[in-house]
Formats: sequence, C-alpha cells, structure tokens
Amino acid sequence: MTTEIDYGRLMHRAMRSLIRDVLAEVAERGLPGQHHFFITFDTHAEGVEIADWLRERYPEEMTVVMQHWFDDLDVTDDGFSVTLNFGDAPERLVIPYDAIATFVDPSVEFGLRFESQDGEEDDEDDDAPMAEDVEDPEAHHDAEVVSLDSFRK
Repeated sequence: MTTEIDYGRLMHRAMRSLIRDVLAEVAERGLPGQHHFFITFDTHAEGVEIADWLRERYPEEMTVVMQHWFDDLDVTDDGFSVTLNFGDAPERLVIPYDAIATFVDPSVEFGLRFESQDGEEDDEDDDAPMAEDVEDPEAHHDAEVVSLDSFRK
C-alpha cells in the first residue's frame, strides 16, 4: 500500500477521459460551431501508428488539426484513430491517449497539457512549445495552452 495519493496520475487519467468523451461526441455528432482541435502527440509513443514519412518528418512530436476535413474518427478507451488530409494525401493515424502531450480547442481558449509522458510529473516545464501545425497550415490560429496550475489560488 502506498503512503501517498498520486494526484498527478489521477489528474492525467481524468484529463485523458475528458479528451475521450469530447472526441466520442465529435465522432457521433461532428464538430459544433467553430470548435476545432490542435492535438500534439509523441510520434514514438507505444501504440502510435502513422505513416513512415510523417514519423521521419516529425521524429519526436507532431501537432495535427481536426477542423475542416477529417474522416473515420474512431474513439476507443485507449485512444483514437482518424484519417486526416496532408496536402491532398489522406493518412490514417492511430493515437493512444497516453501519447498526447497537448489538446487545445482555440475556439473557446481551452487547453490541456500533459507535463510528462513517462509517468513523472514535471511542474517546472510550463514553456513547452507546440509542434508545427502540419495538417492545415493556413488554418493556424494562435492558442494558449492553459496549465491547470493557472487556476489554483
């Protein structure tokens, strides 16, 4: 039995559950209004499936945009898969929730950041950059990733 409650792990699990619920609703009903997502993920995390050319171009992390065109969004308990258009070349991506570094909906200034992908919390790194928008560079919007720490009093 542990001597402490691992709030960081529990918070990450809750945040990933929120992402799953949002994506499941979008898979069922589509994106409402101006909502769209920037999702940054570790391209080498366990379970990530992307085309070799994408992994070569983005060897560490990649940000995709789900906005104007996406297809076959499938949401599971462990992650999601979606087909996105990269310069008129549709590509299927499989992204486990554990691979996600940031999830942002700039239309409502909402964002989640997972500070560490290896299970250790690192509250000092609030300046981690988002990767380049590769799905639709013309649709790039400035967005601020909001750390949950900013809401603490």
